Amino acid sequence: MPGAQRSFELSLLAETFTICHLAADAAVPEWATQGQFFSITRTSEELSVIVDTALVPAGLRTKITWRAMKVHGPFDLSEVGVLAALVQPLADAGVSVFAVSTFDTDFLLVQCSQLREAISGLRNAAHTIHEVKTIS
Repeated sequence: MPGAQRSFELSLLAETFTICHLAADAAVPEWATQGQFFSITRTSEELSVIVDTALVPAGLRTKITWRAMKVHGPFDLSEVGVLAALVQPLADAGVSVFAVSTFDTDFLLVQCSQLREAISGLRNAAHTIHEVKTIS
């Protein structure tokens, strides 16, 4: 069944996350690899780090108020439409999303100020949201 026609289960992580912007040539900081969930992406223009807000030192260029929802997987890497089925209801609800994909699943980060609208939009699209304490 194509992803756009499926219902998914997601778990809302308890932590608040920060998205940090560092120089492209910056070393990966030690604090960036701490916590149960983090993501590090380097391009020729930047180093982006997503990490538990409690771990971020003061003075960095950041976007702080994000919550993450883990999509219950795993999914085959060739599966089509998984993100489309999840981000379309968020777009329809006017919610900005920052997606992070792993080998097995996807994580959707939404700003804390839009969390209520995000959960409502996903539930209205027949997705199930669970609140949990860890990402295991």
